[in-house]
Formats: sequence, structure tokens, C-alpha cells
Amino acid sequence: MKFSRRSLFIIVTIIGTIALDQISKVWVRANVEAGSKSEILGDFFTLYNVENEGAFLGMGSELNETLRVILLLILPVVVLGFVLRYVFKDKNLGKWSLFAFSSIIGGGIANVYDRFAYGSVTDFWHLKLTDTLRTGIFNVADVFVTTGMIILVFVTFFKKKPKEDIKKAD
Repeated sequence: MKFSRRSLFIIVTIIGTIALDQISKVWVRANVEAGSKSEILGDFFTLYNVENEGAFLGMGSELNETLRVILLLILPVVVLGFVLRYVFKDKNLGKWSLFAFSSIIGGGIANVYDRFAYGSVTDFWHLKLTDTLRTGIFNVADVFVTTGMIILVFVTFFKKKPKEDIKKAD
């Protein structure tokens, strides 16, 4: 089977995202005591080893098992499937959009894999700029998903209008 450069870019980005995330989580599980906290750069950058049974910031961890399976396993897989199909079908997506969507897909797959394999997602990084400006505890997959979303916002915001649309607007 021969892949186009575009398809190869998508596949490599997704697999690379998953690999980086899973390697980091294996390292944390093996080398950082569960529930521990280690300051890397003072209070600014901290390393943890926590298991998140919910989604973003633990949301959904209190749901009953059936709802958690539907909302945190089945629904994300369906959405990721639709996004993956869209990325391969829409030939008009630019490189930044392809990278963004592929990063989101890879990060999503990595976290869904954790939920399926372990029943929770391993989170380990925390940033604290001030007492009120700080993150929740997150992982590499979260970084890729967030970065992908930010790139999509910028690509959409700074998208050049086709010349035809500009003429019609005048």
C-alpha cells in the first residue's frame, strides 16, 4: 500500500503523538511514586503521578460506570473517528490544520487508550504562575490536544479570504 505525503504526515503525527505520550506515562508510572509531588522548578513546575478517572480536571469521575464508559470511552472514539475521516477526506486543509487535527487525534487516542487499558489516565505535570493562574495536572496527550486547538483557532482567525470573496464583499 502506497501512502501520499499528506497521508504519511497525518499518520506519523498521530503515531508520534501517541508514542511520546505513552513513553512519558510509562516512565512516570515506573519512576514517580503514585500520589507523590516533586518540585522541578520550584513551585512553578511540579511533577506528580496521579490517576485521573474523569476527563479534563477530573470532570466525570463521579459518574456511574455506565455513563463514564459512554462519555469517556465510546463518545470520544466516535468523535475521533469522525475527525480522522474528515482529515483524510478534506484535501483543502493546510499543513498547520493537518498538524493540529492530527495532534488532537493522537492525544485523544492516547488518553482513550489509557482509560481502556488502565481505567484512568496518568497525569503528571502542573504549572503554577501565581496562586490563581495555574493549570490542573496534565500529561503529554493533553499538551498535544491543547496545542492543536490553539493552532486551529489561529489558523481560522488568520485564514486569508479567497480573492473572489474579497471582491464580492466590496
